[in-house]
Amino acid sequence: MKFLVFQHLAVEHPGAFRALWRSDGIAWHVVELDQGDAVPPLEGFDALIVMGGPMDVWQEDAHPWLTAEKAAIRRWVMDLGRPYLGICLGHQLLAEATGGSVGPGGSSEVGFGRVEITEAGRRDPIFAGFADHMDVFQWHSAEVTSLPGHAEVLASNEACAVQAFRYRTHAYGLQYHVELTDQTVPEWGGITEYAASLAKTFGPGGAKRLETEVTARLPEFETTAARLHTNLTTIINRQRAAA
Repeated sequence: MKFLVFQHLAVEHPGAFRALWRSDGIAWHVVELDQGDAVPPLEGFDALIVMGGPMDVWQEDAHPWLTAEKAAIRRWVMDLGRPYLGICLGHQLLAEATGGSVGPGGSSEVGFGRVEITEAGRRDPIFAGFADHMDVFQWHSAEVTSLPGHAEVLASNEACAVQAFRYRTHAYGLQYHVELTDQTVPEWGGITEYAASLAKTFGPGGAKRLETEVTARLPEFETTAARLHTNLTTIINRQRAAA
């Protein structure tokens, strides 16, 4: 099995998923779009994983590569019909590329919060083995404001109605982060946009407090990442068997 990974910032990588992929013998190819990497031919990959980033989906003028990325996501999901997982920006890009819309959120979410799994989410294989609610890690100020056709909301909360969704049967977006490591907060805190949101949300010393909380809760989030990984690879293997 081989995954294609779109990154928009070197420090926003698959994080905890990398050890899980290595353990299962999954290879992956990283395309660092913000550094000018070209999108390779798509046909040789089993899944497309699209990570987060400080830019917004509508900022094509500042980040021209977003146009090519959206086209690649659209082709992957709509034409090739292959499994997709988008996290944060990757979640928003999935919505826009398939006909939904994204805009500024009513409020920013930074740090730990809770999402509720919807009735559709409880039936979905991506959340097999999950409770009806889960604690999650957030870092976003934009959100999916309308879904494309053939999509269902799988998780929600009061701050953001579309915390997770599925497009058709094979493409998933998560607004929140499950890939945490002990380096997530110190690495992301070094990015100008993220440092500003940390300071606004937590005040002086907030970054260190958040880093300490992430470290304390890593076992919980590693379990979540492992379960999501198992569910996603099950979905991928079923599609491969049916092809």
